Amino acid sequence: MILSAFIIAIGFGIVAPILPQYASDFGVSALAVSAVVSAFGLFRLLFAPLSGRLTEKLGETPVYVVGLLIVAASMVATAFAPSYELLLIFRALGGIGSTFFTVSAMTFLARKAPPHIRGRVAGAYASAFLIGNVAGPLVGSALVVLGPRVPFLVYGGALVVAAGVVFVMLRKSRLQDRLTRDSRSRASVAEAWARPSYRAALASGFANGWASFGVRNSVVPLFAAGAFVGGGWIIDSAQLAGIALAVFAAGNVSVVLTLAKRSDQWGRRPPIIIGLTIAALATGTLGFSPDPWTLLALSAVAGAGTGLIVPAQQAAVADIVGEGRNGGSVVSVFQMTQDLGSIVGPLLAGLIVDQLGYTWAFGLTGLIMLVAVGAWAVAPETLPAAAQRAASDTEDDEPNPRSAT
Repeated sequence: MILSAFIIAIGFGIVAPILPQYASDFGVSALAVSAVVSAFGLFRLLFAPLSGRLTEKLGETPVYVVGLLIVAASMVATAFAPSYELLLIFRALGGIGSTFFTVSAMTFLARKAPPHIRGRVAGAYASAFLIGNVAGPLVGSALVVLGPRVPFLVYGGALVVAAGVVFVMLRKSRLQDRLTRDSRSRASVAEAWARPSYRAALASGFANGWASFGVRNSVVPLFAAGAFVGGGWIIDSAQLAGIALAVFAAGNVSVVLTLAKRSDQWGRRPPIIIGLTIAALATGTLGFSPDPWTLLALSAVAGAGTGLIVPAQQAAVADIVGEGRNGGSVVSVFQMTQDLGSIVGPLLAGLIVDQLGYTWAFGLTGLIMLVAVGAWAVAPETLPAAAQRAASDTEDDEPNPRSAT
């Protein structure tokens, strides 16, 4: 799963900074460009319940592989889209496959990871995505000189490779799913909704979807490519979009590799609250950037804040599902909420950019993240005390000096 996540992230990072510019080449507005990102999220939202049911019925790995192949096909179609309307359709269809592999992966990790290392597992999985996201935008900026279609074709090929990796390396897990699927207890959405921490996770998931998966991938590339044209900076303004996304991902990686696993000792709430606050302040002030260096610095800080949020948030949802249980529906509702943010965020931010400018769009995004801080401030911790003690005793797989004495 981790190797596959890295391959997927490389490909996604390649197309993320290029897609908004690719869409704008059809002569459409910032709102229409943002709609390309939102359409992907909309179909993820619509098909998330189906992905949860399929995961419960067929097992995680088959749904994961099929999802990757669907997105691969959509990428190839996107590369040859002859009109904006067809581009919108092809990207939307890719959202179906995306929710398939996202929900099945989260369900798989929630079922397999024991509570006392759940944060470390989520951190390792997130690290693979983030490291790939660092390299991807840089590769994409280099590939764009070969033509606008090449990055999409490369991403499609990467997804086929990732599907092959999972199909081969998790073949034993597929057999296990067939034997144990029906005997596993299921975590219901009603059960999860009764817990304030799950409702807080939905709030932070919505905010993170709005900021990191929506505005970050639609409005930021447009701002980076257009706000500093003619400034005489060291690289072309169009390539600055890829650099900004890569720096954001680098900020993610620096935190995930060093601090994300600490949620097993500190609990889930502190990293989420601190991360949301940092990302909110950095993103909310992005529109005031007077030069590219400030843009890149704020992107790095926002990435660092997001690096605290995502692994702890995933671990919190896994805590709520419980070890060994099938939580496809619980995970799919969380994913739907995150996707809703990634749909609403780009559309509303794109509309605000057209009417009021980038400063207001980024400011609203920061405010949404601060609302999620309030939700977690009143929610209880999800990490059991026993698991927290066990994590402290097995930190970094080294003997704990306190237990030795």
